Amino acid sequence: MNTITARKADHKIDPIHLKRWSSRAFSGRPVEDAKLQSIFEAARWAPSAANWQPWHFVYAQKEEDLKKFHSFINENNVEWCKAAPILVAVISKTTRNDEGDANPFHAFDTGTAWGYLSLEAARQGLLTHGMGGFDRKKAKEVLEVPEEYEVQAIIAVGYHDPEAPLSEKNQAREIPSNRSPLDEFLFEGSFKK
Repeated sequence: MNTITARKADHKIDPIHLKRWSSRAFSGRPVEDAKLQSIFEAARWAPSAANWQPWHFVYAQKEEDLKKFHSFINENNVEWCKAAPILVAVISKTTRNDEGDANPFHAFDTGTAWGYLSLEAARQGLLTHGMGGFDRKKAKEVLEVPEEYEVQAIIAVGYHDPEAPLSEKNQAREIPSNRSPLDEFLFEGSFKK
């Protein structure tokens, strides 16, 4: 499916924003190391409050590491993400210094880094699909994430396979989604319902 023709922007933007979508149809084709490093390099350059750069990523591509990820991802997501050759835990540091002072922007900045990663992946011809359906406590335990960090999301990364075997439910969802129009979330001067 050509996502750029299926999705329409109301204003002029770079086509990469329309090309990026969260497919569940992954090929088992390995991701080249240069492309993998490029998507993390893009995340590295995301804006960050006070330059604290709270984002951290743990990725799995070896079979034993992928199985560790599958142990804390919800079954309905494992059903399709098991075909992805890379899984990534998106982690944010909740403190800003060694004294443990809170970083109130950790999730915001880490989400921005994930956005940069996702757009670079699309530019590289890769799919990304972020997941919130996982056991956060178990993910921290399995991945040995320290207390002052939070696992925000899990991302599947890989190449698209339009012929990937998906359940009927997931096959029905295999279309690029549209977005709400600007006037539903953009307000000048004050927030309006």
